[in-house]
Amino acid sequence: METDTITAISTPMGEGAIAIVRLSGPEAVSISASLFQGKNLNQVDSHTMHYGKIIDPETGEMAEEVMVSVMRAPKTFTREDIVEINCHGGLVSVNRVLEIVLASGARLAEPGEFTKRAFMNGRIDLSQAEAVMDLIRAKTDRAMNVALKQMDGRLSKLIQDLRQKLLETLAHVEVNIDYPEYDDVEEMSHEMMEEKTKEVHAEVTKLLETARQGKILREGLGTAIIGRPNVGKSSLMNALVHENKAIVTEIPGTTRDVIEEYVNVRGVPLRLVDTAGIRETEDIVERIGVERSRQVLKEADLILLVLNYGDELNEEDEKLFEAISDMNVIVIVNKMDLE
Repeated sequence: METDTITAISTPMGEGAIAIVRLSGPEAVSISASLFQGKNLNQVDSHTMHYGKIIDPETGEMAEEVMVSVMRAPKTFTREDIVEINCHGGLVSVNRVLEIVLASGARLAEPGEFTKRAFMNGRIDLSQAEAVMDLIRAKTDRAMNVALKQMDGRLSKLIQDLRQKLLETLAHVEVNIDYPEYDDVEEMSHEMMEEKTKEVHAEVTKLLETARQGKILREGLGTAIIGRPNVGKSSLMNALVHENKAIVTEIPGTTRDVIEEYVNVRGVPLRLVDTAGIRETEDIVERIGVERSRQVLKEADLILLVLNYGDELNEEDEKLFEAISDMNVIVIVNKMDLE
C-alpha cells in the first residue's frame, strides 16, 4: 500500500448542489478528523456518514458545512482508508475545503491515481482499470453496458480461461517428457497439442476482432461530412444534431474549420465532423480549412458524401470519389426540392 495520502475533487467543476473532496491513504481518516467538528471520525464505524463542519485550522472558523463518509480498508475502491467530504457545490466552497485538506498533510492526487491505487493494491486488474475510464466517457447506453461488463471482470475471466488452457496443455506435455513410464497419463500427441492451440488461437482472434467495435463504442464512429462548397454539408450537420452548430449561408466557403458533435444512432455514438468544402482556393484561411478537411478525411471511419442534385459532376467531385474509393461511404444527394 502507498504511504502517502492523496486527495482531489471527485465531482465535475461548476455550480451544483453537492461537490465531493475525496481522500485515500493511511492518514485519510486522521486528517479529516483533525478538521471535522462533530463526531470523532477516528472512532466511528466504517461505511457511515456524519454531519458536521470543516474548521480552518489557521483561523479556527467554519469553512464549510459538510457530510463526511468514512470507509475503512480493505473494503474500499482503493483498498485504503477513504474519506469523502460532501460539501456545497460552488467553486469557492469546494476549493476552500481542498486547500485546507492539502494544508493538513494530504497530497494532490495525480489524474487517475485513485484508480491506479485500486490496481496496484489488487482491487481491480488492468482491463477493469481501463473500463473505469470507458464508463466515465461512455456516450451511449450501449457503451456504458460494455464498460460495466468489463468492470465486472468478463474480459479478465476470458483471458484467464485461455491462459489456463495453455498452461494445462504445457503441463501435459511436460509430464509426458519427464515421466514417460506413467501409463495412466494420456499421451499428448502432436495432433492433440495442435488442436488445443488452434482452439485458443481462434478465441484470441475472435477477441481481437471485437477490439474495433469496442473502440467505436468508446470513441465514436468518426464520420466526416464532405463535399464541394455550398452543397449543404453544414445544413446536414445541423439537421442530424438538431441544433444550429454550423453557420449556413448561400455563400460558398462559409465553413472555414472543422466542427465536431456527437449523436447517438441505435446505441452507437457517431462523431460527426463538418468539414470545409474541398476545392482549390486562393483564400489563405479557407485553404487551411481545406487542408484540415483532407486530414479528417484520412482518419474517418465513415464518409457522408454530399452532392447537389442539380449540379453536374465536375473534376472536384471526381477527385473526392478517388480519395474515398476504398472507404465506407454513404452518398447523400441534397437540394432535390429545388428542382
